[in-house]
Amino acid sequence: MQQLSLFDDMDFAKPAATPSEQDEIRTLRKELEDANYRYYVLSAPTISDREFDEKMHRLEALEAMHPEMADPNSPTQHVGSDIVPSGNGQWTIDNGQLDNGQLDNGQWAVADGFEQVEHRYPMLSLANTYSEEEIRDWLGRVYKGLDGQTSVEIVCELKFDGLSISLWYEQGRLTRAVTRGDGVRGDDVVQNIRTIPTIPQVLPTPLTLEIRGEVLLPWTNFERINRQREADEEPLFANPRNAASGTLKLLNPNTVRERGLDAYLYHIPGNDLPAETHYERLQMAKRLGFQVSDATRVCRSVDEVMDFIHYWDTERKNLPVATDGVVLKVNSLKQQQMLGFTAKTPRWAIAFKFEAEKQCTRLLSVSYQVGRTGAITPVANMEPVQLSGTMVKRATLNNEDFIRSLDLHEGDYVWVEKGGEIIPKITAVEPGKRNADAKPIAFIRTCPECGTPLVRAEGEAAWRCPNDSGCPPQQKGKLEHFVSRKAMNIDGLGAETIDLFYEKGWLRTIADIYDLNPEDIALLPGFGDKSAERLMQGIAASKQVPWSRVLFALGIRFVGETTAKKLAKAYPSIDLLRAATQEQLTEVEDVGEEIAKAIVVHLQNTDNLSVIDRLRAAGLQMESHEQAERLSDSLAGKSIVVSGVFSRHSRDEYKALIEAHGGKNAGSVSAKTAFILAGENMGPAKLEKAEKLGVQIFSEDEFLKMIEGTPPDLPLRGGEVERLRRV
Repeated sequence: MQQLSLFDDMDFAKPAATPSEQDEIRTLRKELEDANYRYYVLSAPTISDREFDEKMHRLEALEAMHPEMADPNSPTQHVGSDIVPSGNGQWTIDNGQLDNGQLDNGQWAVADGFEQVEHRYPMLSLANTYSEEEIRDWLGRVYKGLDGQTSVEIVCELKFDGLSISLWYEQGRLTRAVTRGDGVRGDDVVQNIRTIPTIPQVLPTPLTLEIRGEVLLPWTNFERINRQREADEEPLFANPRNAASGTLKLLNPNTVRERGLDAYLYHIPGNDLPAETHYERLQMAKRLGFQVSDATRVCRSVDEVMDFIHYWDTERKNLPVATDGVVLKVNSLKQQQMLGFTAKTPRWAIAFKFEAEKQCTRLLSVSYQVGRTGAITPVANMEPVQLSGTMVKRATLNNEDFIRSLDLHEGDYVWVEKGGEIIPKITAVEPGKRNADAKPIAFIRTCPECGTPLVRAEGEAAWRCPNDSGCPPQQKGKLEHFVSRKAMNIDGLGAETIDLFYEKGWLRTIADIYDLNPEDIALLPGFGDKSAERLMQGIAASKQVPWSRVLFALGIRFVGETTAKKLAKAYPSIDLLRAATQEQLTEVEDVGEEIAKAIVVHLQNTDNLSVIDRLRAAGLQMESHEQAERLSDSLAGKSIVVSGVFSRHSRDEYKALIEAHGGKNAGSVSAKTAFILAGENMGPAKLEKAEKLGVQIFSEDEFLKMIEGTPPDLPLRGGEVERLRRV
């Protein structure tokens, strides 16, 4: 494999960089590393692909002009990495702020619990281009690199906007699924990949091969997830790529399965397969059962390439998944070998990036919405403009900091585009069209609904209305959440009915639902006796909803559906949950400091406690009646971490056994961890932390002996730890 050295073709006679150029180089390196981290690791990019490429090209030019500033760690010399820094467990994004907490119910935690695996072949990125002229320049370099060969075929295929993955098959069976990582090594996420139905677990023939592709979140699933996140007042995913990337790094495969990922495969590396062209390998992949896009064409001229690009720039809007460009590859595998690689990209391939569709329109006003948790969201009201086939007249402005970053003024002309072609967003202001007397947009300081002074907690981006018990949108939002399908599932109490009952003064808190009078309801327009009776039957049926869903329905901040289930399992009654300290709550899997604090604050509020007492008196399930059979108390009081892949039972089965014998499951290693139940491929970060804290490590055989009453052998130390490190 041909590699381009950092110092190839350097001319050290060039003039030294000026102090301002040195500062610019250092600044660009820092900005690009930060952008790479936010894109690959956090799945929350802060700049556009084009802006990133422009910064990268500027840095490349400066480094070429000033070789004395060469640095092998420069972003120009390596691909972005999606490997999570090892540390204290999990990194999350909340409203654009990096935090060491843990979030739930659609917000994701990128965890360091995956095994890192070295790629068999470097997994490089592609150089990007945005014009026909740049495509012609690239083809010129291809012809030059092939010593003037005139017969060159180019395969054009869609560039899917997802997360790169490398699938390894041994004797026809899927064994590993490795993310791009830093191009040299990545995270093995095979358990999550197994949840994708379009990826075969077993091939029709016992081949040993590697195939690469893109993991995606289809538009329909992306929209479904964002609707739920919006209802839960969580930051929306900007586009399907971010959602797919965050989903693939979740530690719970069941949650990954619910998200509904998909995958398209596009490359088989290596020299051991009977094919002479890239296109032939794609057809072979189809025959093996892989999902390969039909939008692939072998082209023999620039005109054919541009015809393909122009067609799909429009037609891609009808595809079920997101695309952001077209990839051009030299078809002949022999010619690919002749062309080789630079330090970070193949010379035989390039990506043409589609322009994001955007329009300039006038800002009419800024209004403010109050959410269920009191968060204030500013919304731009604009002169209607057409984008991606729909009329857009409103776009979120996120928060006060975002408005300031735009330097937004009254009546400004703004550039609007659709993030991921779904969510309208303002990307810039056109200052040349601004009126001389225009005033900056000033964020409100009192609630637009109830007039209460707003508060902004340290470290948070959002202003909030603290009047949670008297602010109408918050009250209605809590009611709508409480009756929703995944909570109490009360048919007949939709948003319009809640508005009507609220205006009548019948509903203020969720407990008021159980005091509704069917005779009063029957007298309302559009109801009648039968409608009123059906509603009362739905309310009565909600009294049988299990404790975990009641807990979710209470609307405690950050406590989503998944977290509620885990809390209900750890604390099988409202009384036990109320008695738990913040420190104790963090022992529950996926419950971090912020979630634990929110639970304690909610359950210490006298108004909330009054509502809970009324709900209990109405007959709601405030404790679990589905406790697993207690087999023994042999693990009573012990906090146990399960890590790795097991042969005799699944991870979930081992967690159930721990609870059945009185133990508690913990998601991360701490000084309070009694021991780790370790399988194969235990996370290296957990192993390192266990050694540092002196936490014992048991194999599954030793664990099974323990709960059967047989004293286990000594915990894994020394040679066994080294064995774990090797595997």
